[in-house]
Amino acid sequence: MVGHTELLPRRALAVVSESLVDFRVLVIQGARQVGKTTLARSLAHQLGATYLTMDRAEDKSAAVADPATFLEAFGAPLVIDEVQRVGEPLVLAVKAAVDVDDRPGRFLLTGSTNFLTGPAIAETLAGRVDIVTLWPLSQGELRDSTEGADNFVDRAFAAPADLIRHSGPALRRADYFDAVCTGGYPAAQRLSGRNRRRWFGSYVQTVLQREVEVAADIRRADALAAMIRFFAATTAQELVLSTLAQRLTIDRATAQSYQPWLETVFLIHRVPAWSRNLAAKVVKRPKIHLTDTGVAAALLGKDSQALQRPTDPAAGSLLETFAVNELAKQLTWSQIPARMFHYRETDGAEVDIVVEADDGSAIALEVKATSTPRSEDFRGLALLRDHLDRTGRDFLIGVVLHTGERRLSFGDRLLALPIADLWT
Repeated sequence: MVGHTELLPRRALAVVSESLVDFRVLVIQGARQVGKTTLARSLAHQLGATYLTMDRAEDKSAAVADPATFLEAFGAPLVIDEVQRVGEPLVLAVKAAVDVDDRPGRFLLTGSTNFLTGPAIAETLAGRVDIVTLWPLSQGELRDSTEGADNFVDRAFAAPADLIRHSGPALRRADYFDAVCTGGYPAAQRLSGRNRRRWFGSYVQTVLQREVEVAADIRRADALAAMIRFFAATTAQELVLSTLAQRLTIDRATAQSYQPWLETVFLIHRVPAWSRNLAAKVVKRPKIHLTDTGVAAALLGKDSQALQRPTDPAAGSLLETFAVNELAKQLTWSQIPARMFHYRETDGAEVDIVVEADDGSAIALEVKATSTPRSEDFRGLALLRDHLDRTGRDFLIGVVLHTGERRLSFGDRLLALPIADLWT
């Protein structure tokens, strides 16, 4: 892995720069330690803006005491890091300031929780703010800083038939599981073995204690810690609250109340179910994925060697989450506006990932831990293709992503591609 990852250019920078041209307020949100502060400081320097962090006690105290005067004292442009430390009062003061002066690029806010997308605050800033999510580093950011990397979504929608002629470098099966266990947090790239597992454990504990327990009325902190471990063990599976409550021996109301907090602090994210009413009985539950597979592997006590064993039960789900996360990152900067779903019918037919563009066209992907994809791996993709064809919808391509090196055709609009084609 590349060292000095804090210096790597972020793909989201182009999106951020465009937003500052048009929006009065830009919010960069994402998990702690993904590089928001590094990006915010860099942007402050480029904009000639004042940089403040609400992690600094004296700045936070002044902002809490009188948010409006606090903003007036520093003027604009102003970068405020970790704005959730003050929360709604400071956001309301920003809203009042940009209503008086509506020039774009006046405020850049960062937050380690997505409270800014809550209904009340989102309505407050409606029409004034753009929100960009900064994820952990993508594989393209870690491995290749060239402009052409990390563009699978755009390539798949623009020229799906050309995917088989891609010529990116090959990876070994072991390389994929090394990447799964390392994850995308910048600080984790410099660590290995026990130290990296300790870092991930400390990271989760810090996020739960600092972001969740302080912000929420959490009476069962032990349940919250057990919950993130449960989701690590069941990453890439559907969310069933009754099962969650039963496994953790908590009541369903507690499970329903606590689970969203893990999304709020970006430890987990959901992929909604997709249907288009193609079948009478379609499962509508979302899948839950850990936001970073390095965290998931550490919580499960798994290393790369363990996951490479053909019989390891966690290998497939972690690899699916790894691919889902790479695509989720790309969707924040791709030229094609699209959203990601999963698909499953009650009879068992399923597709790991469906990416649907705003125009209704769709690509579908299955993720397999095998190096030698087989015809049966395409069953769900072929069924979905045929469903869409019968209804006159635009199914572009179905792809089985695998840990081998070859690119193969398996029939009408069905391809097998190396997972690395997502970012090379």
